[in-house]
Amino acid sequence: MQKYNLIESYLIKFLQDEVHKTGLKNTILGLSGGIDSAVVAVLAKKAFGENFKGIMMPSSNSSQSSLDDALCLCEKFDISFEKISIAPILDAYFNDKKTDNLRIGNFSARARMSILYDVSAKQNALVLGTSNKSELLLGYGTLFGDLASALNPIGDLYKTQIFEFARYLGVPEQIISKPPSADLWEGQSDEDDLGYTYAKIDIALEYFVDKRMNEKEMLDVGIEKELIELVKNKIYKNQFKRKLPIIAKIGNRTIGHDFLYSRDIKL
Repeated sequence: MQKYNLIESYLIKFLQDEVHKTGLKNTILGLSGGIDSAVVAVLAKKAFGENFKGIMMPSSNSSQSSLDDALCLCEKFDISFEKISIAPILDAYFNDKKTDNLRIGNFSARARMSILYDVSAKQNALVLGTSNKSELLLGYGTLFGDLASALNPIGDLYKTQIFEFARYLGVPEQIISKPPSADLWEGQSDEDDLGYTYAKIDIALEYFVDKRMNEKEMLDVGIEKELIELVKNKIYKNQFKRKLPIIAKIGNRTIGHDFLYSRDIKL
């Protein structure tokens, strides 16, 4: 666990530096009761103290256990929170009872992020992201929904690392041990959706992305062909979620092509 001591120190400093250089001091995030938002919430509490707040945004599809887990986390780490239900928004928009779960899930994620950014404007706060490296590589998230944020401290940690980090940070065991789920509809499970456990997926992602292995090399170390194809297809298919919208190049310096100043450049 020694490495997580270093990671914790680095991420707290990262959050403090990146927030303070904007001239702001407050941060918020969507607190779902899941492990990713729990880890970021604990880091943010340590980094900003009373200048951090968690926002719980349940819907009629959310499980009571998720809300209970979020409340347990807040109680253990003395995190201030606010609860804003998105049920009225969903009920007002979806009057067709035959709407499929994926549409409702994506809309819910975007409704929550709209609320977070409105709260951030009201409280002069930055929105913290909670997507891990596994989700970002696989595109397992909603564009302009849970993938949106001003800062993301855990985007370079795989899901399996998040489990270990959460245990190191003292996140309540019921959050760590429950099956990963975005809780977008009843019974939804990340690993059921993906068809593999994160333990298997993360090994394949590490070999393909970090170690730059080709398909033959991955097969030689025991990664099954179907998983290799899944990982490759999802990484390439969802590249658009990791980039700015594509801008047609006309001028000499086009945003996203060759206008590449760092985000915090000063005059």
